[in-house]
Parts: sequence; structure tokens; C-alpha cells
Amino acid sequence: MKLDFYYARRFMQWFSIICAVLLTLVMLIDLNEQIRRFDGLDLSFGQLINLTLLNAPSALSEFLPLIMILSTIVLFVGLARSSELVVTRAIGRSGIRALAAPIIMAALIGVLTVSTLNPIVAATSNRYQELSDTYRNGGPAALSLSGEGLWLRQGGAQGQSVIHATAYSGEIDNVTLHNVTIVSYAPGGNPTRQIVAQRAQLQGDHWVLNHAKVWPLTPGFNPETNSVEHSKLLLPTTLTQDRIRDSLGTASGISVYDLPETIKALQQAGFSTKRYEVWLQVELARPLFLIAMVLVGAAFTMRHARSGGTGLAVLTAVLLGFGLYFIRNFAQILGENGQIPVALAAWAPPAASILLTLGLLLHAEDG
Repeated sequence: MKLDFYYARRFMQWFSIICAVLLTLVMLIDLNEQIRRFDGLDLSFGQLINLTLLNAPSALSEFLPLIMILSTIVLFVGLARSSELVVTRAIGRSGIRALAAPIIMAALIGVLTVSTLNPIVAATSNRYQELSDTYRNGGPAALSLSGEGLWLRQGGAQGQSVIHATAYSGEIDNVTLHNVTIVSYAPGGNPTRQIVAQRAQLQGDHWVLNHAKVWPLTPGFNPETNSVEHSKLLLPTTLTQDRIRDSLGTASGISVYDLPETIKALQQAGFSTKRYEVWLQVELARPLFLIAMVLVGAAFTMRHARSGGTGLAVLTAVLLGFGLYFIRNFAQILGENGQIPVALAAWAPPAASILLTLGLLLHAEDG
């Protein structure tokens, strides 16, 4: 038992060190990217640091598999060089038994990632996008899907506009909203006009509204008497094709606790929920995938240092880890496109990774 605690402590020490180093490097790179992205805007260094910190949880979540495999490699290479693995085997404990502590730690980290880090990532990602839109356009641009349809909020120097649509279609270069209602507000918060249109198509920096009717909401005027109908109306917007598709197509801005209810509401509204379903299952399978990364790192480094080839073994482990990571992402894309079942897309890659690496470990231990 003491030996297991020892391995667990060593693993967590290296995990913390590698996590801190990698996160620092990523934040420095991201800070440089924020400076470039907001070049020309009057932002203080503190505001740029705030944006970088808001991106940090998302970066940490994305790099967890790499951190896990590097921690395992450093742990077992160190144990091999100090001959601690040889001593462990000499007392009758197999190498696979020595993996119990790192695997338990990886599972605990995975559970904490899903239960705690995921909601933090969702909150910080939404806050980052809100601040980014505010700095660029003078107001946040928000998008939301619910059982009542699609809601958007766009900001600008002339005020805010709230857009509601009962249906959405988004081809590669054609974002279209159907049965659209738009309420515009002055910078002071007072409503100025309401627009109802059969369809709104995003083209460049304008919404092209078809069969639109405009009611002025200025005090002292009768809205219906002063309403105007247009067969085609252009409405300026700060939203972009990519911004809308990315926000609607990914679920990273939704907490794992809120995803089931979101999926249910979208299904009732008739929207596609495939990406949300795949994302939920991928997040739930995260602990299993982190365990697989530990096994990948151990499969090539649980060997005596005198046998040589340590550098090649480390390189092979890292490359295999990257390969499994990209296979998981590829399976996720196939699941989102409906080409394979959701459960298969989320759970097959980590399960296959664990079986593959267990086979390598058993072969190395028992020959």
C-alpha cells in the first residue's frame, strides 16, 4: 500500500509540474495572440491578461491527454533509471500491478475534469466571447438555442438588437433564419423598432430580410399606422457566418450538467442535436481516455534503462498518443455527421486504446 501511495505521489508531482509548465507556455502564446487580435483597439495590458486567463481553462482541458502521457513517461523513465522498477519486480510485484496508482490518479483527474473543469470551461469560454464582442463592437453578441427557437443578440455603436427565429439553416456559405422577429434598442436601452420577416439571410455585414414589416416604437407614434413593408430590407450586423456556425455547431460553451436538458429542448424544437449528443458522450468518456493515455506512456517506458533505446521508446509513446488523440477526434467528427452511432464515436476510441496498450503491456511483462 505504501508503494502505491509513493507511485501516486510521484505521478501527481510530475503531473503538476508538467501542467504548470505547459499551461504557462500556452498562456504566453495566447497573450501574444490576444495582442495581435486586438491590435488597434485601446485595450490595457490588464484587459489582455484577463482575456488570456479566460482562455486558460479551455487550453488546460484540451491539453490534458498530452499532460497525462508526458507525466507517465517522465515517471516511469525516472523509476527505470533509479532501478526502482527492478526492485519492485524483485519483491514479487508485477509491472502491471505498479500501474494501479497512476491509473487511479488518472481516473480521479478525469472525473474532476468532467464534474468541475467542464463547467468552468463553459463559463470562461462564454465570458471570453462576451468580452471579445464588447471590445470589438461595443456590445456583446449572444446566441442561444432553446425549445422556443433561436435567439441572437448583436451589439454595435447604434445599440443592441435581439433576433428571434423559429428555424435555422446553415450551409457552408449561407446562414439563413426563418420566421424572424427583430427588436432594436437604442444605446440607452429604449426600444426603437420591431421588424418581422419571413426570412433573414446573412450576407457580409448585413442581414438581408425578405418580406419584412417594420414598426417604429418611438413614443408618440402609432406603430401600426407608421409601419412600412419591404420586399427586401438590409439590416447591418456585427455577426459573421463563422461566429454563428461555431456557436451553434459546438457544445463547449454548455456545461455537461446542462447538456441533457439542452438536447431535449432542441429535439422538441426540431433542431439537430447530433453534435451535442456526441459532445456529451465524449466528455463522459474523458476519464477512460485519460487512463488510456497513462497506459500508452507506460507501455513503452516500463523497461530497464540499461536495455537502451529510451529515446526511441519515448518518441514512439508520444506519437502513438497523438495518433490515438486524432483518431478520437476523427471518430467524433464521424459521429457528429451521423456516419457512425453516437456511443461508438465517443466510447470506442478510448476502449480500443486501453485494449491495445494492455496487449502491449502483457506482451512486455509475460513475453
